[in-house]
Amino acid sequence: MNQEMMEHIKQALKKGTRLDGRRPDEFRKISIETGFLSTAEGSARVKCGAAEVLAGVKMAIEKPYPDTPEDGMLMVNAELLPLSNPEFESGPPSIASIETARVIDRGIRESKTMDTKGLCIEKGEKAWTIAIDVVPVNYDGNLIDLGGLAAVAALKSAKFPFVDKEGVVDYHKRTDKGVDMKFFPIPVTVSKIGDVLVVDPTDEEEKAAESRLTITCLDDEKICALQKGGSNPFTADEIEKMVELAFARAKEIRAKLQEVK
Repeated sequence: MNQEMMEHIKQALKKGTRLDGRRPDEFRKISIETGFLSTAEGSARVKCGAAEVLAGVKMAIEKPYPDTPEDGMLMVNAELLPLSNPEFESGPPSIASIETARVIDRGIRESKTMDTKGLCIEKGEKAWTIAIDVVPVNYDGNLIDLGGLAAVAALKSAKFPFVDKEGVVDYHKRTDKGVDMKFFPIPVTVSKIGDVLVVDPTDEEEKAAESRLTITCLDDEKICALQKGGSNPFTADEIEKMVELAFARAKEIRAKLQEVK
């Protein structure tokens, strides 16, 4: 991003507005669609302004980890494809894709929303693994929040595949059993551009931001995960304002998610 565009974004924010007309504390319009991928046990498509993100859930029976023999497993992967943004490159996972996957994974895992022991079939031998793939189709900023929302929506819609008497999984048949979720962990990233705190940054706004803080919280406003990005520090007052912003926006997003089947 050139310096002129960066200054233009900052000057607009000083006046309380953004290039697309939103307030600093305002999300773009969000839409959530689930169950559109027939090859996945659960799927979701989240659109937010020009941004579009897909998430798919796949389930498999595998051997549990040795240190958690009575628990099922969760894995989150994020793949940043060049088709969604010309700045993304093919090949090994980038730092951005690794960070995105880890922050989304941590938010879901630390929320304790899933009964991982309920995923165990045979202690130390068989347990369900739930893998979530997050892929942006059109990138326009805020991938952690939108990817996290898509991942939770896909989990919410997922149904376990049928398992026959021999323990073989039949992916062509679905049961009515869904993933037991106690909460909906929602990540909200607050970015600092100049002296202004903004939510749901676009691609251009992300490039103008000095630092950001992703706050994943639950229905009762309990924080279950935090991730800071950028080199500039925050004051204690700024962090308090960021948390308040995250709680307010997460409440709105969660209400929209609960409307989705």
